[in-house]
Amino acid sequence: MPDSTLPNLPLSLTRRHLLGLLTAAVPAVLGTRVRAAQAPAVAGPIGPLDAAILPAGIRSRFVENVNGLRMHVLEAGYETPGRPALLLIHGYPELAFSWRKVMGPLAAAGYHVFAPDVRGYGRTTPSPVAYTDDLRPFGSLNKIKDMLALVSAMGYRSVAAVIGHDQGSPLAGWCACARPDVFTSVAMMSAPWGGSPTLAFNTANAPRPAAPPPDTIYDDLAKLSPPRKHYQRYYQTAEANENMWHAKQGLHDFLRAYYHAKSADWPNNHPGPLTARNASEWAKLPRYYVMDLDKGMAEQVALDMPTAAQVAANRWLPDADLRVYTQEYGRTGFQGGLNGYRGSPGDVDLQLFAGRKIEVPSTFMGGKSDWGVYQNPGALERLERTLTTNYKGTKLVDGAGHWVQQEQPAELSRLLLEFLK
Repeated sequence: MPDSTLPNLPLSLTRRHLLGLLTAAVPAVLGTRVRAAQAPAVAGPIGPLDAAILPAGIRSRFVENVNGLRMHVLEAGYETPGRPALLLIHGYPELAFSWRKVMGPLAAAGYHVFAPDVRGYGRTTPSPVAYTDDLRPFGSLNKIKDMLALVSAMGYRSVAAVIGHDQGSPLAGWCACARPDVFTSVAMMSAPWGGSPTLAFNTANAPRPAAPPPDTIYDDLAKLSPPRKHYQRYYQTAEANENMWHAKQGLHDFLRAYYHAKSADWPNNHPGPLTARNASEWAKLPRYYVMDLDKGMAEQVALDMPTAAQVAANRWLPDADLRVYTQEYGRTGFQGGLNGYRGSPGDVDLQLFAGRKIEVPSTFMGGKSDWGVYQNPGALERLERTLTTNYKGTKLVDGAGHWVQQEQPAELSRLLLEFLK
């Protein structure tokens, strides 16, 4: 098939004309290749997930015009109108599919449960997402709007709870902080909400305060022996998506190693509180959090790839379930999720909520083998003591690492229903 970027050529050309046409065509060809490398191609709207891969009672559907998105949603307990609603928000690198094991038990308790593929993930459009895309849609403020719009589109003025995991945990916290009338309770998992911004106070008649000292922790990590880097800084780089999406070991094996290393199955996950935010304390974190400086994430987790016997014995993420993630990320890449780590110019507007706390009933849950609970020193204690006014306790689950809703769904469902009473 002829290259569609080349102009139609007449039957007779002078050499000069031919060279001129080819010279004009080369930038167009190269530009096409560059654009193709930045983001995967998607041909038309995608359909819902195959019902055969979902537990009984869960359906895959689309909700149109959700803050400009065609949002893919998993839903349970939808048969009976008038039920109280629960909104579940996934993290990285996950999908609405990550909630499949708890949606049924929550729906059986009388709730209408819905979980979206968050902006930038899975089957929610517009997609694909490129590194060079505008970051403003991926900021916290716009994602709060996404969740508000979804709740409204589903026919609710409020939900009984918003429940978030990993990257979805701070978003759930922000929803509850910003709109307590809509999000009437909140459960956060694996990543404590960091609180609202502060504004300079009582400065009108005071001398200008000294500038804060520069943050040298990332430079200090690079000076360790061996040199290290923080995974979130790595996730902000242009090369991170390509490294994981087209991992040398293959996407399926990359995801298998990544999920394994952060689970209770990995024998070296014995987390505990860190005493300070400095390089020597951060160096205690596993290398999937504080990486070797010379490695990408694909190379890093390859060192902890489970054996074939371990994969065969895995009951919480069998290969058939993992293939759902492989299929979705194989189609989209990771950039939509990675953009959530890069900040957004619009997030300065979160100062609208300066000083606000979470005033609705709140809780934090995680796995006892999850370093995510502790990676930010003091964050959990601040959530428990100063960032919330109606805190209902912290629950850490035995036999679970970072993927608590997948590793121990029965116990997590029990704890959530106990919180919701």
